[in-house]
This record gives sequence, C-alpha cells and structure tokens, in this order.
Amino acid sequence: MTLIGFYVLNRSANGKLAVIWLVMTSLFFYGWWNPIYLLLLLSSMGFNFLVGAHLSRNKNKAALAISVLVNLVLLGYFKYANFFIDNLNLIAGTQFNVATIVLPLAISFFTFQQIAYLIDAYKEQTEEYSFLHYALFVTFFPQLIAGPIVHHKEMLPQFKPKNCSAIWQEHISIGTSIFILGLFKKVVIADGISVYSTPVFYAAESGAYLTFFEAWGGAIAYTLQLYFDFSGYSDMAIGIARMFGIRLPVNFNSPYKSTSIIEFWRRWHMTLSRFLRDYLYIPLGGNKKGGLRKSMNLLTTMLLGGLWHGAGWTFVIWGGIHGIFLLTNHSWQKIKPKNFNLHPFIGWFLTINAVIISWVPFRANTLAGAENILLAMLGFNGISIPQKYYDSLEIFGLNEHLTAIGLTFTNMNYFTGGKQIALGLALMAICLAMPNSQEFFSSRKNRLQLQWTPSKKMAVFFSLLMCIAVSKMSEVSEFLYFQF
Repeated sequence: MTLIGFYVLNRSANGKLAVIWLVMTSLFFYGWWNPIYLLLLLSSMGFNFLVGAHLSRNKNKAALAISVLVNLVLLGYFKYANFFIDNLNLIAGTQFNVATIVLPLAISFFTFQQIAYLIDAYKEQTEEYSFLHYALFVTFFPQLIAGPIVHHKEMLPQFKPKNCSAIWQEHISIGTSIFILGLFKKVVIADGISVYSTPVFYAAESGAYLTFFEAWGGAIAYTLQLYFDFSGYSDMAIGIARMFGIRLPVNFNSPYKSTSIIEFWRRWHMTLSRFLRDYLYIPLGGNKKGGLRKSMNLLTTMLLGGLWHGAGWTFVIWGGIHGIFLLTNHSWQKIKPKNFNLHPFIGWFLTINAVIISWVPFRANTLAGAENILLAMLGFNGISIPQKYYDSLEIFGLNEHLTAIGLTFTNMNYFTGGKQIALGLALMAICLAMPNSQEFFSSRKNRLQLQWTPSKKMAVFFSLLMCIAVSKMSEVSEFLYFQF
C-alpha cells in the first residue's frame, strides 16, 4: 500500500505529495509499537532541524555543544539511566530506585544521524533543506529501526522527484530481489541456526555445566546467527528503499572473510564504523597526536562503541576486547619485518576465532554467563565427546587412545554433533565463498559468475526463496539487532 501510494503521488505536485506520504507512513510504522514515542521522535526532529538551520548560518560553537549535549542526555536517560543507577547503588551502597525505562525503538540510530547533521551544519557542510525532506531523512522506515546509519549527504539529495518509468521498473525488480534475499537470510538461515545458540547461552546464564563442544558450538552458531540476522535485515532495508528509488549505503562486505581485525572493522557494520571514525575518533585527535594518544583514542572509541550497543558491562567488555585486538593488530603491522606477511589462511583463522570469542560477552546477558561459556571454550571443564559416538569409535579401537589423552564421553544437551558441525561448516562456506549481496547485484561479474539478472530463471529462483521464507514466518523469530 505504501509503495503504490508513493508511485501514484510521485507523478503529482513535483513529487512533494509522495514525500509527505512517505513521512506519514514512516511515522505510522514507528508509532505502531508505542504511539507515545512519536512525540519523542517528532520533538527530536523539530529541535535538531531548527538548531541545524541556525548552525548553518551562524558558526556558534556553544549552540553546537548544547544541542549535542541535549541529544546525548536524551539518549542517556532512555538507554543508560537504569544502568548507571544500578552501578551507583552497587558502588556506593545507596538504594536509588527509578522505574524501569522502556527503550524507544531506534533512538540510538536517529540520535546518531542527527548529531552528525548538527556537526556538519556547524562545519558549513550542509545545504538548505526543507523540514519535509529532513523528516524523511530521519524517519525513512526501511532503515529507521536498525540502520544502516545514513548520512544526510547521501540521503537528502535522493528525495528529489523522479518520474522515469523505466528506472522505476528497475528499482522495483532489483529492490524486490534484494529484499527477498534478506528475508531468506533472516527467517531461514539466522533463525534456523539459532536453535544451536540460544539454548547454550540460556544454560550459561542459569549456571549449567557446559562441555567444550557445547560452548564452542553455541558460540559459533551465534556468530553465524548474528551475521545472517543483521546482514539479512540490512538487505531488507536496502531492498525496500530501492523499491522507492532510494539507495542506502552498504553495511556489510563479507566481514568473515577478513584476515585481520582491522579489515574486519572495515567490513562489519560499515556505517557505524564510519560514524565512530568521523564523529568520535577523529575529533578525539585520531592518529595525529602521537602513538600513545592514538592508542587511547582508539580504545576510547571502541569502548564507547560497545556501550552504544547496549547498557551493560558485557557490551563495554566486548568493545574493550576489540579495542585491544585493534591495538595489537596495529602494533604488529609496525614491528613485523617489512617482507614478512602471515599466510592469508593463518590471518583468517586467528581473526575468525578472535571474533567468535568476542561475540560471547556481546551475546551473554551477564558477566557470569559470559564467563561460564568462555571457561568451557578454553577447556577448563575438560574436553568431552558426545556419548552417542562411543560405539562408533569403539569399532575403530579409538576409545582407549582418546581416554588416554584425557578425553571423556558425556551425554550432551546442547551439542548435536555431526549435524551441527555440518550446518556450521556449510554456512561458514557461504560466508567465505559465495558473493555477497552487493557483488551478486552488481553489474560486474564476480569470480563465481553468480549474478542477478532480470530473467525468468531469476524470477523463479527468488519466488522459490520467497515461498520458503514466508513458510517460516509463522515460527517464533528472534530479531537480534533491534535492541541496539
């Protein structure tokens, strides 16, 4: 209905009615969960638009500082108030109590986008836009809830009316295909692998004893679940936006192909990495004030990036871990011999294992839960083999040798063995070998010669994907990234 209305209205009044329609439907979409938060979103938009207009005409540093502070205070109250009060009570022994604050949807995303707009307005890097176009920039529903984090320079110019029917047909066909691929990633792949990750993390929170393979199986499953969940959502956002003739920035570039942590952060959640670099790391001084200051700036950026994901020490620790990984990676590049390079496989193996381990505190609800899984992954609970393989291994006379080196046989509740391993390997192979979405829908040939083209074969293929995805939508679905 939204798409039909947009195309009908786009032909009238220079497209202004189409923009109004998109703003209204985006607000309806946002308010569907809790209409009261529409007031928050509208107030935020109105405030930041007026301040941005002022800053673009008057280079007022005090106004910039106050406006950014207002945005951060608003974000801090809704997202972090309970977290800080709980920690204050723990440290000071006080008993301050605040009613549980429900986190408004997308507050992190629309706050970051508008802070970037204010800073650029102060730097005289913005143009004069109407409030209508600014409102669409903030509320555009495909990317409102969980990104990508868009920049005004790449979005606002696209809101000008477009009336070429041939181009619209291309937008619809490509956008629909990208959306279907994203939906399939989310409800079939991500939700399909979640049955191997979620029970492990729930068990860890309850203090259950986990074996080595259960812990690693759960961590690897979550690593794959999170990738296909967020990658799938990003594809859906990009696909829906493309149906309206809007091109959202790419958010993923096959991050699990990375051979270093530095490369990983250039490929994972690319719009967040861009924001943190441009509006936090560089303003802190970046790499222009000496090695020690660079290291502190990088670590601070990653700690705050972790905290941005959620109000909990597990997120801070995750950010800190990646900060340390990045510092180590940068240091290695400085001290290694000039002609020495790690074999790509070794670099990939070290990187993917570092990423898997770091996802554990990111996913865990508590530090105790994260500790439970990490200790099991490091072998502190010993290494056991599923009991169901005892008879099979006995045939080959291996059991005596396995027990001699300290392995045991145990009944496992959270690791299925061969089936789980096969699924994990297959999904990792997809991450490593298959072209990603932008490669698949690019006009250039990729190395596997797999490419989207408007044809009957592609129509049948994506129709099949859509039918499979829709058949899975009646099942319980866990959307991981909405909370960030």
